Amino acid sequence: MNKKVLIIEDNDDIRESTAEVLDLAGYETFTAKHGKVGVEMALKHLPDVILCDIMMPELDGYGVLYLLNKNPKTANIPFIFITAKTERADMRKGMEMGADDYLTKPFDDLELFKAIESRFKKKQQSAGFSTNATNSEAVLEELRSKGKSKSIGNKQIIYVEGDEPTHLYYVIKGQVKTYKRFKDGRELSNSLYHDGDFFGYESLCNGEIYADNASTLIESEIIQIAKIDFMEYLLNHQAVSKTFIGLLSGNIRDKGKQMLQLAYSSVRKRVAEALLQVATKFGDDTLDSCTIRISRDDLASLVGTASETVSRMLADFKDEKLIDKTGNAINILSIERLKNIKQ
Repeated sequence: MNKKVLIIEDNDDIRESTAEVLDLAGYETFTAKHGKVGVEMALKHLPDVILCDIMMPELDGYGVLYLLNKNPKTANIPFIFITAKTERADMRKGMEMGADDYLTKPFDDLELFKAIESRFKKKQQSAGFSTNATNSEAVLEELRSKGKSKSIGNKQIIYVEGDEPTHLYYVIKGQVKTYKRFKDGRELSNSLYHDGDFFGYESLCNGEIYADNASTLIESEIIQIAKIDFMEYLLNHQAVSKTFIGLLSGNIRDKGKQMLQLAYSSVRKRVAEALLQVATKFGDDTLDSCTIRISRDDLASLVGTASETVSRMLADFKDEKLIDKTGNAINILSIERLKNIKQ
């Protein structure tokens, strides 16, 4: 099917000669000699691109663009202004209103074709991006279907630092932490994962042994995807590559932030940040209060300090009416106040 072009121009010679050139190039053209008729024809024919003069009787080019942008049927049609050199100063207004491009009179055939083809390419790319979002989820779902679901109990180890990575992991339901264990027995958690999260991909992407450990915080259902399947999808599907590049970038940023906190933040501030991190991952941080469940040892691992120190900080927070405690459940009474705790 031929691409449709609507030409709105009050100058008869320019309008007819432009239509003639585009007809010869295989386009289907429609013409209107002023803005009001142009809007009516745009709604009737829904062209693939619109060429429109600025200065016209009855309704000028700005009015045409405004009316078409208001209508969902025509709002996304590429719009190119045709302007005289003396009107170039007015082009900023047109671009700010949503025009996609402009042609300056007099223009030759090559300039006309380039402007139109450029708009078609950008429109196709935009359509591709919207379908890509759907395609991305479909490809990731296909990747997940390659794995096997496994139920793993509370506080169970999934992989150990120094092991050769054999799987990518995906949390269907549950909570997982990754952490470093030091020779003196201390732990430092670096990431938390819950429903809908992938983990264990850093070592697979780097082609190295595991640099940390992973274990469940509660009973969890996890999909294990074989390394060979993950690498095939990573190398052959742009959607998968883009997803994991984003995840890796986010991990680098988070670990950098954690190192800065360990170096410069007080223990009080770090405990507050750890509570906020757990609330973001496992609670409902859209409200100013929420309930989280995490053991003292796991919280200490996030903070990078001793369990006794965390207990003292939690007692202080309770006295200050920032939190309340019931067993392993911590009721955060004010997320906003926790965020505002100073260094």
